[in-house]
Formats: sequence, C-alpha cells, structure tokens
Amino acid sequence: MMPRFFTYLFFSLFIPMALNAQTSESQPSTALAERIQTAPDEVFNKFREAGMQPVDHILTAKEKDKVAKAFTMLSPLHSKILKQHLHSISFMDNMPNTALTSPVETADSSQKFNITFRAEIINETVSQWATWKENTYYTFPEGSGMEITIDAGELDAMVYVLLHEATHVVDAVLALTPHSGEGDTVAAPTAFTRGIWHTANVPEKAFISPLLATTRFRSGKQVPASDAPKIYNDLQKTPFVSLYSTAAWFEDLAELVAIYYLTAKLNQPFRVSVKQNSKEIMSFEPMKNKLVKKRLEQLKVFYE
Repeated sequence: MMPRFFTYLFFSLFIPMALNAQTSESQPSTALAERIQTAPDEVFNKFREAGMQPVDHILTAKEKDKVAKAFTMLSPLHSKILKQHLHSISFMDNMPNTALTSPVETADSSQKFNITFRAEIINETVSQWATWKENTYYTFPEGSGMEITIDAGELDAMVYVLLHEATHVVDAVLALTPHSGEGDTVAAPTAFTRGIWHTANVPEKAFISPLLATTRFRSGKQVPASDAPKIYNDLQKTPFVSLYSTAAWFEDLAELVAIYYLTAKLNQPFRVSVKQNSKEIMSFEPMKNKLVKKRLEQLKVFYE
C-alpha cells in the first residue's frame, strides 16, 4: 500500500495526529457553520511539502449560505457530535484533494476536530463533483470512447462531502471502527467491521478481488477506463458502496453513511454509468446491492 496521504489525496484525508496550530479556546462560535477559521499551519505545510501551493479561501455571502444549508442537512447524530467536537472548518483554494479531517490539540485533552474543504466544491453539484472524483481513478486513451459519469442529483457537493467528513468525526468519537489498529495490525473488530475487514486496510478474503486490487485506492495507480465494466461488476460482489470504500474501514463507514443518507434520507439518486461511444454498457447502483443492504442495520445509530 502507498502512504495514506497520497492514497487518499484525491478525496479526503484523516490525520490521526493532533494539530497544535489552534486551540479550543479560540473557537469563534457555537453555530457549526460559523466556526470558520484559517486551516492549521500543519495542514498548509502537509500540502506544501508535497509541492502544492494551497491558499486560504475567504467565503462570499452566497458561499456561506451554501455551507450553512449543508449543515442543516446532517443527521441528528452528526449534528450532536459536531456541536460538541467540531473545533473549526476551513476552506482552501488550490487544494489537491476534496477535504481533510484532523484532530486539534486542546488544553483539556477534549476531542476537537478541524475539517478543511477544497473551496471549489461549494459551487459544484454532487453529480459534478462525484463524476470528477470517479474519473480520477482511470485513464482515458484517445479514441477509446469511454465515459464514466455519476448521477447523484443536484444538491450542492458540500452536502455529500460534509456528510462524509462529519462521519469521520463521529467515528473518532464513538469508535464505530477499531481505533487500536493501524495498517497491518489486527484489532478487535467492531459491529461495523466484523466479517468485512481483516485489518484497517485489508478486507476479508471473501471480498478481495484481483481486479479491485489494481484500482487507485488499493494500488495507488490509475487503470484504463476500459476496465471499468469489469471493475464495477466485481465491486457489486462486495459489501462496499464505492471504490473509495475499499481503501480502509474508516472510509468504508464514511462512504456508506454518506451514500445511504443521500439516497434514503435526501431522496437523491446515486448511479454510476459507464458508456462507450455514447452507449451505456454498464451501470452500478450501490444501494440496490444485497450485500450493502445487509449492513444498513449498523447505521441505525445515525438515524434513531
């Protein structure tokens, strides 16, 4: 496996080490959408060390309204946990990935988190952003005629990304996935990971596919778009809702919660379509997968 930072570069990142650039005493507001601060120095440095030049993004009034609306669409559990544990949110321009969740060091050792978002997503729909993300997994040779799109509705992308990142915070606080094991370490399973994951980033043998092992979040490499039909066919034989879910158990939880909530609670579609020369040759709707449906019992904590 490639290093976690680069493996998850194109979507989100969870940094387990606490950042000390902020303290909980500086939290500006109890309203979640108003807890906007410049990202911690360590976050900027992480990207700069990788040769990137992210800069702080100042939200417009319209963008602030979109962010506030996204927070109103969270589940009751997300809202409850974030009210207690969200230290701040930040927005960057020229940020290579979509979002980053990281612990913030506090004076009293309470759990606080910063979530940093790529500012461009505020003005994208879930469908636009999800299609962009999915396409980063593949190469599209000239003349192949291949096209991969995701229909996930017209809500702001911020809604989906916030659901995903807020789930990381809930997981960190409630330990819905094991937090004693990293990488190849075998940890006692939780109800969510039992029978699905062997270690933090290795699924149980029943759900290991040689073809899925070649994809970006298993190998770190892009694959030809011509492989997409077979890849999604293999994915449908697993309990994972997306290719990103196969990266690690904490991404599996965040993806399942976000896609379930988007489709079941916000009444939006989530359908991957693979076309060649404008003709659909494959489609994938994860929430219709029987293996995925069996896992929904584990999500009741979010919606009871």
